[in-house]
Amino acid sequence: MSMSKVDELVRALGLEPHLEGGYFRETYRAKAQVETPRGVRSAGTSIYYLLRRGEFAAWHQVASDEVWHFYDGAPLTLYLLSEQGLEEVTLGREVSQGERLQVVVPAGVLQAAVPRGDYTLAGCTVAPGFDFADWELPTRDTLVARYPEHAELVRQLTRPG
Repeated sequence: MSMSKVDELVRALGLEPHLEGGYFRETYRAKAQVETPRGVRSAGTSIYYLLRRGEFAAWHQVASDEVWHFYDGAPLTLYLLSEQGLEEVTLGREVSQGERLQVVVPAGVLQAAVPRGDYTLAGCTVAPGFDFADWELPTRDTLVARYPEHAELVRQLTRPG
């Protein structure tokens, strides 16, 4: 798909730039509310999320469980980093080749993502629902100090400053 076609997809879905990289649009926010240690939150939320070739979702963490869903385009490499180590998972349609249609990122696990082609269109469902107050985008220096054994990957998937 040419970049102009990706631009058309961004426009057709009403996507906007995301702070961690790529483009998104919230498509669902449950009216039901739940009490969390961080306050009252929606019971669940869902977004479209698109990354183009050359873009990445910078290392970030969410205080709720997040389920990634593959929709269209090229496979996506998801990197999951926690005290248990680094896991690399491929979100994509070729399940017979080890790709997954859905990937669960447990609450608090650091995550970053890179498309393997022109673009990846995914969805992310968060429960309890997403709130930017529960989202963290750690700095490169913080992550390198915390995970020195993964310093190169941390540098690749964070932005300076």
